[in-house]
Amino acid sequence: QVQLVESGGGLVQAGGSLRLSCAASGRTFSSYAMGWFRQAPGKEREFVAAISWSGSSTGYADSVKGRFTISRDNARNTVYLQMASLKPEDTADYYCAPYSGRYYYTGVPGFRNWGQGTQVTVSA
Repeated sequence: QVQLVESGGGLVQAGGSLRLSCAASGRTFSSYAMGWFRQAPGKEREFVAAISWSGSSTGYADSVKGRFTISRDNARNTVYLQMASLKPEDTADYYCAPYSGRYYYTGVPGFRNWGQGTQVTVSA
């Protein structure tokens, strides 16, 4: 069973940047696609970005395309989300999770063991 620990969130002004990290353990990290997701208060969890098992393919939600960059370091069992040009509407709790195979789809996987997430707050 995989364990996930997200970090790097915080309070930032609009236009600022943050880098989120997700450390994974307990599973063969490099064999699975990984994704970042977010959940704002009162809203459903939504897809943000994903990366294939090798890192050769990435995908983004339209709302973050051109501003966020997902990457992974399989040697460190870590996936990152570099966020730039942040907007108040990016405010949410951010989570990472694995997909069930090597490739992702632009949706939230049926993963059960979510981490605690990391909170991102963007002030206007």
